[in-house]
Amino acid sequence: MLQAMLASVASVKAQQTRMNVIGNNLANVNTTAYKGSRVTFQEMMSQTMRGASRPSDDRGGLNPMQYGLGVLVSGVSVSHEQGSLQATNRPTDLAIQGNGFFVVSDGDRLQYTRDGAFALDANGDLVHTATGNRMTGWTANPVTDEIDTEAPINFDSKINIPVGLRTAVQATTTIEWGGNLDSRSPIGNTTRAVVRIYDSLGAQHDLTLNLTKTAEDTWDWTVATGSTATVTGNGTFTFDPTNGSIATGGLGSITVDPNGGVPPFTSSVSFEKVSQVASDTQVIAASQNGFPPGSLSGFSISTQGLITGIYTNGLTRSLAQVAIANFTNPGGLERQGSNLFRDTDNSGTPVIGTAGAGGRGLVSSGFLEQSNVDIGQEFSDLIITQRGFQANTRVVTTVDEMLQDLINMKR
Repeated sequence: MLQAMLASVASVKAQQTRMNVIGNNLANVNTTAYKGSRVTFQEMMSQTMRGASRPSDDRGGLNPMQYGLGVLVSGVSVSHEQGSLQATNRPTDLAIQGNGFFVVSDGDRLQYTRDGAFALDANGDLVHTATGNRMTGWTANPVTDEIDTEAPINFDSKINIPVGLRTAVQATTTIEWGGNLDSRSPIGNTTRAVVRIYDSLGAQHDLTLNLTKTAEDTWDWTVATGSTATVTGNGTFTFDPTNGSIATGGLGSITVDPNGGVPPFTSSVSFEKVSQVASDTQVIAASQNGFPPGSLSGFSISTQGLITGIYTNGLTRSLAQVAIANFTNPGGLERQGSNLFRDTDNSGTPVIGTAGAGGRGLVSSGFLEQSNVDIGQEFSDLIITQRGFQANTRVVTTVDEMLQDLINMKR
């Protein structure tokens, strides 16, 4: 009888553990990106009263005679199923759709989280609002805008977005002209058009394009500037008389020397969008890709985690890319509190890369992942656990009464 009592006491302890886990799940039902846990049980051991025997010519075989001695908690596992996404309309709130974890650093170690509630601090660093840990990723080259996602992620791989403090310019490297040259124009007729371009420091220069008709369907072009800059470049293009489109010489280049210590730069020139038909002459600069100085006013984050800066001059440039870590066994991660995990021997080594690659999920900006706790399932488990606890306490009291009756036999 004592064995029955001890087995029930072991079950009571196991049910208490399960109740603790259920209570914690329900307490975190509204915790951002919380991953619920579950408890599994196993037999403690079985006592063998009689072993099994094989059949013989005279008698049949016998099964083993055993009875159990209780129950143990075999494990508490974390469910990493996807939680639902809630829109927040904050660009720094991020959610991962699929596998993976954000990588954050406290300056001494890397930790991992599904909680995408990030914000900019006073230094412009993207930080985890629950802990202040910095988000890690790759920073773009300030000259080429290229991002080396093959570089290793370490404690100092922070993402900085200095809104209002960073400026950007872009020298003009392409100029496209468009419009029409009147086919009825006499030979020797000259037409002018003006375009504003920018050097590597963002200074503006107004260029004047001179177009002179030198023969039927043939035009010469030269470029001059009204500023202190020196410009060189000229050419000739011809039209197809059957349809008025450019036949030859539609592409060229000019070299602009701003002087004053600013290095010269070369811009390609295109006349592919200029036609020659019997209509009034009107030639304009269809586009040029230079920008004056502008400051960083905002940013956007793509589904691949690419952070693009938006400047007041209309320019957009790559700033950084968010790092996403994937694990062979996410269930092997160890909770650290504050929605953080750390890797363990059984989680596998973190494989860090970009979102949407290598089995990693996509990043949704302006959303937060919600807890994956199923309230209905938790309440069902709550009832089952309560009944299991009650049943085993009844066994304890029943055995106690039987022992009392046994003791009273002496009276």
